[in-house]
Amino acid sequence: MGLSSALATAMSGLRANQAALSIVSSNIANAQTPGYVSQSVNQVEVSSGGIGSSVLVTGVNRELDTFVQSQLRTETAGGAYADQMSNILGQLQSVYGTPGGTGTLETALSNFTSALQAISTSSGSSSSQSVALAAAQTLAQQLNTTTQGIQALRSNVNQDIGNCVSQANAAMTTIANINTQLQGLSATDPAAATLEDQRDSAINTLSSLMDIRTVAGSSGDVNVYTNSGVQLVGDGLASTISFNSPGSLTANSLYSTNPAQSGVGSLTIQLPNGASTDMVATNAIGSGQIAADLTLRDQTLVQAQSQVDQLAATLSSSLSDTTTAGTAVTGPPAGFSVDTSNVVPGNTINLTYTPAGSSTQQQISIVNVADSSVLPLPNAPNANPKVIGVNLSNGMSSVVSQLNAALGGTGIQFSNPSGNTLSVVGFASATVSAVSTTTTASSLQDGSAALPLFTDGSASYTGAITASGSEMTGYAGRINVNPALLSNPSALSIYSTSPQTAAGDTTRSDYLFSQLTNATFSYSPQTGLGSAASPFTGTVTNYLQQFISQQGNAATQATQLQQGQDVVVSTLQQKFNSTAGVNIDTEMSNLIALQNAYAANAHVMSVVQSMMNSLLQAQL
Repeated sequence: MGLSSALATAMSGLRANQAALSIVSSNIANAQTPGYVSQSVNQVEVSSGGIGSSVLVTGVNRELDTFVQSQLRTETAGGAYADQMSNILGQLQSVYGTPGGTGTLETALSNFTSALQAISTSSGSSSSQSVALAAAQTLAQQLNTTTQGIQALRSNVNQDIGNCVSQANAAMTTIANINTQLQGLSATDPAAATLEDQRDSAINTLSSLMDIRTVAGSSGDVNVYTNSGVQLVGDGLASTISFNSPGSLTANSLYSTNPAQSGVGSLTIQLPNGASTDMVATNAIGSGQIAADLTLRDQTLVQAQSQVDQLAATLSSSLSDTTTAGTAVTGPPAGFSVDTSNVVPGNTINLTYTPAGSSTQQQISIVNVADSSVLPLPNAPNANPKVIGVNLSNGMSSVVSQLNAALGGTGIQFSNPSGNTLSVVGFASATVSAVSTTTTASSLQDGSAALPLFTDGSASYTGAITASGSEMTGYAGRINVNPALLSNPSALSIYSTSPQTAAGDTTRSDYLFSQLTNATFSYSPQTGLGSAASPFTGTVTNYLQQFISQQGNAATQATQLQQGQDVVVSTLQQKFNSTAGVNIDTEMSNLIALQNAYAANAHVMSVVQSMMNSLLQAQL
């Protein structure tokens, strides 16, 4: 090797060392910088005549495992989902309060039932009546407060969706902009490595908000999609997510696939090609914080509201509703007749029959629906009882026609012998076992033990169904003690004025207490308890304890899932960092090696200089 070749080799080595020292210095300086990926110099040996003559620095490599990175992003979305679910369900437990503690539904219900029992014990003393009314007001207020707490949580997660959308749009814009910048750079350009770190940071932010996958392009760009296939970033352009929020939510603010009917706002995405998609209706987001918020807003917390609404509805109906058995109709065909005069909207005609060729009894609940626009009423498969809606105000002829059309295939026949009487008989071997009406008392002293103690404003609660939904929706937030009863507390004992209820008669207070402690009721499957075919049944106390326990278990499971997911994310992060993170010990070792190489190259140059000087002197 000639002196000039040796000098050139040494100089290329020094240049390579200088570049490598710069990278080592950058690694050490950014060891604690979030998102920074360790870098290394990409060097290529240059040969001359089959012998390595120099080294060429071709750029910078980022040291990372892309497979682990992809897994980490997937689990990050799952972790964000679990974190948000655990957080909100934990707050929901605070709304319910500590079981057995003061200011809880359980305590308020227990105090109310005890106060009703005390009325009987004291033979209807005015002081016991006042105590019972105060306890009833406390229970109603606790239901109101619980509703406010649940809806506040729904409003909070709805607001969080808006915040997440802003973050997602910012991240997608950043990714698209960096994609454009990288198109003019070599993949190994040091500037490219810095941009790729910034892009990865934006992608990581996006992965905590929704489930995503990335596809590398041919020119250093990255296309981003949701796992459902919706394009978020592509062709140098970013999609734009829009969220239209109505502000604070109420129990009646429910999601609908029809934007005009949705009470929670819309979440849409405009794709780079200009197309627009409803991200909720298409289930475009399956994980991440936004998915958790949507689940909480439209399912979990809606069900929690349904549970307290059902409690409020059952409290009202159990005390105010009376079921009257029908009068037997001698056959053949045999059946029963009932008077529908007092069946107001929301009240029911109850029918039990056994189909031909079966030994299993079936139940049908015929609901008086004054708003015909909501008919027919929906039924879940195998619903028991099956719900049929009819508008009694259209006249008995119309009612009979509607019922025969709806239930003609069951072997049951309806007729109107006279007035407001509805006759129900079985034929074709169908057997009608029982028919009754359930009606709501509207008067405090009509001679019945039933009492409209709790009302919806000043009106009796009947569970009426209209175009705006069921009266039960949000009822826990509206329930109050009947204003007329507050003005006449003696009605807790005196249920008739003609004839006058005898002093010391405890018929009404005994009835009210028994309804709340011993009577069993069936609860809507929308509460998450039981099923359409086999609804949950039990006393009011049983039901309250059941759904409070269910919510407690859900919160516990959410916490356990969060903890497990955090372990998975932490483990993957450590695995990713083992490759991508800066190891100071390794960098210091590299620094020493580079210093030695620098010294060796410098020594070569020094020797070459000495030899060239010697040659010059020899020529002289």
